[in-house]
Amino acid sequence: MASPGGHGGGAVSTRGGGGTRRMKWALELSLGNTRSRGDRQSSQGDTLYPIGYSDKPVPDTSVQEADRNLVEKRCWDVALGPLKQIPMNLFIMYMSGNTISIFPIMMVCMMAWRPIQALMSLSATFKLLESSSQQWLQGIVYLIGNLLGSALAIYKCQSMGLLPTHSSDWLAFIEPPQRMEIMGGGMVL
Repeated sequence: MASPGGHGGGAVSTRGGGGTRRMKWALELSLGNTRSRGDRQSSQGDTLYPIGYSDKPVPDTSVQEADRNLVEKRCWDVALGPLKQIPMNLFIMYMSGNTISIFPIMMVCMMAWRPIQALMSLSATFKLLESSSQQWLQGIVYLIGNLLGSALAIYKCQSMGLLPTHSSDWLAFIEPPQRMEIMGGGMVL
């Protein structure tokens, strides 16, 4: 901060009269500054650059490395998300039971819909993983996790008896057997 009078000098103001009054803790920066007057001027007039000011930005490689690690960690969190849901889904499957009622049906629908929805938006997820160096491995892990979630929902449907896996489930489509011959019995008296 330059002194109001524009005179160079000490940093302590004078108490008594005298022509110009300087601030008590004023610091004259123009003494140690070797830049020309035209370089120091800014839009506010005759303000000086502060001590240690540099016009050039200093690259900080440690911040870039930390950002890179955070991006990798975030991409792995996205890729491992479906696999982290499988233990929770197993617990919900156990607690809901195998009876056919509204609660187990809702759980099965939710367990089946989430992986299907994730597989439909697979391209958006791969765009999130583009910034990672292990993009393909993370994409495969994400795909396998969603396929395992779908298989878990299908298994729950089968254990509840909702999938037609027995031959008795297809009786409506089986033709009744044709009689090849008719036998008549005798009468026993």
